[in-house]
Amino acid sequence: MIRKVCPDLVLINPSSNKRVYQSLASELAAIEPPVWAGLMATYARGKGLSVEIIDAQAENLSADETAQRAIDLNPTLVAVVVYGQQPSASTQIMPASGAVCQAIKQLSPKQKIMMVGGHVASLPERTLREEVADFASGGEGLVTLVELVQALKANESDYSKVADLYFRSGGQIATPIRRAPLVSDLDGEMPGIAWDLLPMDRYRAHNWHCLGNHNSGGDLARSPYASIYTTLGCPYKCTFCCIQAPFKSGENALGMRATTNSYRFWSPKRVGDELEFLVKNFGVRNVKFADEMFVLNKRHVDGICEEITRRGLDLNIWAYARVDTVKEGMLPKLKQAGVNWLAFGIEAANAKVRDDVQKGFDQNDIVDTLTRVWDHGIYVIGNYIFGLPEDNHDTMQETLDMAIRLNCEFANFYCAMAYPGSPLYQTALSNNWRLPDSWAGYSQHAYDTLPLPTNYLSGSEVLRFRDQAFQSYYANPNYLNMVEKKFGAPTVEHIREMASKTLDRQYA
Repeated sequence: MIRKVCPDLVLINPSSNKRVYQSLASELAAIEPPVWAGLMATYARGKGLSVEIIDAQAENLSADETAQRAIDLNPTLVAVVVYGQQPSASTQIMPASGAVCQAIKQLSPKQKIMMVGGHVASLPERTLREEVADFASGGEGLVTLVELVQALKANESDYSKVADLYFRSGGQIATPIRRAPLVSDLDGEMPGIAWDLLPMDRYRAHNWHCLGNHNSGGDLARSPYASIYTTLGCPYKCTFCCIQAPFKSGENALGMRATTNSYRFWSPKRVGDELEFLVKNFGVRNVKFADEMFVLNKRHVDGICEEITRRGLDLNIWAYARVDTVKEGMLPKLKQAGVNWLAFGIEAANAKVRDDVQKGFDQNDIVDTLTRVWDHGIYVIGNYIFGLPEDNHDTMQETLDMAIRLNCEFANFYCAMAYPGSPLYQTALSNNWRLPDSWAGYSQHAYDTLPLPTNYLSGSEVLRFRDQAFQSYYANPNYLNMVEKKFGAPTVEHIREMASKTLDRQYA
């Protein structure tokens, strides 16, 4: 629904699920609120700008439909927000993002368009070479968006003063003369998401998030649903991770992005206020803490849990954790607050493989931590990666064997990808490793996905192993028996139906 004509800024979340997830998109994939678009809207409003959001993903809009809606609003600036459900998802939605830009330019060649997001911050100059957008942000985008809108409204022709802005000038791509500072006062300048601009009735949780929770029709009760951040960034430096691409903190003496990883917090009270708003205004129960690493800072985690408990909020939450960050005393508070699922990056069983990508814990740590989590009634999502540089068939089998032995309530099996913005991407370029032919090929579920080769295996061999491992895990009798005991027979049927959906692969 169009609420305002001629806003200063229109933020677009492009529709990419069909290309990214294939047949899984219509039933199993979550439909996530566009967290970054919502945060950007709040920040821009706080600076006096009028804002609209077009969530093409949730509304299932084509690129042409999205473009028409944006043009009808007649904004000063359109910003296509290239942030996905997790950091690695930014690259895989580039084709959908580029298609929206192209459609807008076909309808209105003079409409100014900026692209912003993790992938864009990783490769800003390449983004402008490949796409028809007028501008690209080299950082997280908040300051850049506001300064650019202000420059456009003032009819300025020199964009060089806009922080972190890449733009075309005289047939060349102009690079920023200054970097944008990261927003430090999250409570004050970006106090939550602009939920009033989003179609809240269209969002749904991941299927596993709601295992055992069936509505009267027998389907999993996956809505209402919301996703929020309580922190931004991550202090760790896993070589396969691209999260820090837009978030490097501050500038050095030469005005270039510093290499220190950033990690910023919303206060527990502010998080509690947002959760209470979602419960009271939209009936939300299913919540994702989208933080790259939620269970990390004990004071922060304890504070949020205490806020939720004090307010009496009935929530079903999932969040990310690390094996080595679950501190004494956290788990009872997490469970009491409604954190029913924790996702752990276990990655690999073999110590040599794990150490090569800077995962500093061993199998005993994994077992001990997961056992403590289970003892407190919290379910576990085990995340595993096949195809890390030191992987071979034997070490990948070790990882699958460990996954089957751990028997987590849900498991995700990934292939190692050199995502733009990660150290692994630079390694891949330096070694001339073959990378996916398209940005969509960086999706783990896409038809044309192509994992990295290892020192011993081709990308195709890794992909075949991954797809076979998925089937082995979800067909395992011990796993299905555990699911029936914990979640009931209907959930077993749901798992079987999920596992029956195979992915078409170009390279497997």
